[in-house]
Amino acid sequence: MNMSEAGFSHLVRVASTDVRGDKPVKYALAEIKGIGRYFAVAILRSLGIDENQRIGFLPDDVIKKIEEAIYDPVKAGVPAWLVNRKRDPKTGEDLHLIGADLSLQHKQDIEAMIKMKSWRGIRHARGLKVRGQKLKSNGRKGLSLGVRRKR
Repeated sequence: MNMSEAGFSHLVRVASTDVRGDKPVKYALAEIKGIGRYFAVAILRSLGIDENQRIGFLPDDVIKKIEEAIYDPVKAGVPAWLVNRKRDPKTGEDLHLIGADLSLQHKQDIEAMIKMKSWRGIRHARGLKVRGQKLKSNGRKGLSLGVRRKR
């Protein structure tokens, strides 16, 4: 495959993210925040696209199909257990968030936990470990360490 052929794009815009055109489609899609390699392969298989093909050679209509599948993966045939926001608390739908939407929703979820004063919210607010890790010998950022003797 010669990358200088006609019909090759060196930079491809997929889901508001610029991706290098010389990468295979599954790795190029995995560069988008919120999409991993496994999810990318699931999208490509549901659409019947070769996952090892270079993304720069794909026509615009195929890239548009990929974008539609990224924004609504369950409708495209991706299993519901593979999305990153199952049964959204507000809508009850299975959503898959990417890019800035994912970051914003993550911050809003943490703020909601802090506001309702759940255990995880309190741990987030105090800057402590949230998932039950030990704190005796680890997680000491920001605190004074050691003992200093007088001279």
